[in-house]
Amino acid sequence: TVILWSMRASTAPESTPAKPLQERKQEFVRTAIWNAAIDLFIEKGFEETTVDDIVAVAGTSRRTFFRYFESKRDLMAQPVLSYVVSIERAIESCPALAPAELFRHVVADVAERTSADGRMRKVMEIAARYPEAKEAQLSRVAELQDRVADAFARRFKDGITAHALAGLTLAALSLAYRAWFAGGNKNIGAAVRKVLAE
Repeated sequence: TVILWSMRASTAPESTPAKPLQERKQEFVRTAIWNAAIDLFIEKGFEETTVDDIVAVAGTSRRTFFRYFESKRDLMAQPVLSYVVSIERAIESCPALAPAELFRHVVADVAERTSADGRMRKVMEIAARYPEAKEAQLSRVAELQDRVADAFARRFKDGITAHALAGLTLAALSLAYRAWFAGGNKNIGAAVRKVLAE
């Protein structure tokens, strides 16, 4: 299974133009709600935490919550969007490489950048402890695989190659995250090297 994490798992390159003020405000509110939820899921439990609890900690309203998230489950599913953007960027920003080399580059790059987010372990812990939270994440995996395959297809026109690379990339990342999480390591590099070697 693929474990997903923070809404800010990927960071924009420094050369990216500044976002409009309204967009930055919306991102700030979304992130505040998401951070409050993750902290509460760890402290109180996924099932025990209510939307009212989340908005109270985030300092916002139920109306604002539902402007950004459909439900409490949606909070655990939302990081898929950030995850896929991180993978797409790694594919698109890489120089021309053979498929196997690109695969290795993407796995190492995405694992390193996303594991640096301190909230990632919290999200993985929530998914490990609460089946409903894990199900919410897994509900978006098919969408994730299709988008990653589309990103590879922009580099390699052969659809079979693109889909194979997408499957391998997601499987390798999932294995690396699991080994990293289970081992309690701060650096994911060793887990990535082991997975790629295997």
